[in-house]
Amino acid sequence: MSILDSLRPAVGLRVLVTAGGSGIGATVARAFAESGARVHVCDIDQAALRRLASEAPSMTSSVADASVPGDVDRVFDDVRTTLGGLDVLVNNAGIAGPTGPIENLDVEGWERTVSVNLNSQYYFARRAVPLLKKSQLNPCVLAMSSVAGRLGYALRTPYAATKWAIVGLMKSLAIELGPQGVRVNAILPGTVEGERMSGVIGARAAAAGISAEAMREEYLRKISLRRMVTAEDVAAMALFLCSPAARNVTGQAISVDGNMEYL
Repeated sequence: MSILDSLRPAVGLRVLVTAGGSGIGATVARAFAESGARVHVCDIDQAALRRLASEAPSMTSSVADASVPGDVDRVFDDVRTTLGGLDVLVNNAGIAGPTGPIENLDVEGWERTVSVNLNSQYYFARRAVPLLKKSQLNPCVLAMSSVAGRLGYALRTPYAATKWAIVGLMKSLAIELGPQGVRVNAILPGTVEGERMSGVIGARAAAAGISAEAMREEYLRKISLRRMVTAEDVAAMALFLCSPAARNVTGQAISVDGNMEYL
């Protein structure tokens, strides 16, 4: 196999993307489908899944709340029907969580963030691993963390805590599953252009008592390249990590962030 060929994911790769109806998840799902993979997505937003189906009718989908074990079980019932197995799990589900000083955060907001961002990683991994162990196509798990999974993040403690935990889970699973040939890596996106980031910037600006424009400039000053990344940048990394070119890459927390210097 040439180096160029090794950079292309295998045609027919069976991929599950959680929270794949919109945002980074949808971009990753479309990238895999365009590369020739068979893709199943799940999302809590049924309308988003309908929009995705209109854009990419080859994909199959399930409506599910990634933080609910019963919903996750139903997703895997659908995966067995639509894909007949699994080669790649993209554990992408996550929410921004509340913004504010720790003493002002309510318990419900904290627990919801942990449930969606961290517990969902466990729920999907425990069901995916038996299928991945049977795969003959370079099986792997991609855990979506964040630059907040390597840096402290004042006023966003629930989010940062879960994203650090995802890296710990990934590194432990890489050791656990390596002997079975299953690779596990984490992608740590930085500041990603889009509606979600605009909302985060707005909330953080409000908490700091400054304008959203000033907060955006503050974010850019923290990035060595002085630009935000795109969902396509993250999808490109996901494709690489699931390609034969990355067959010896496991247990890694890989940032796609333009080198975020601090948060």
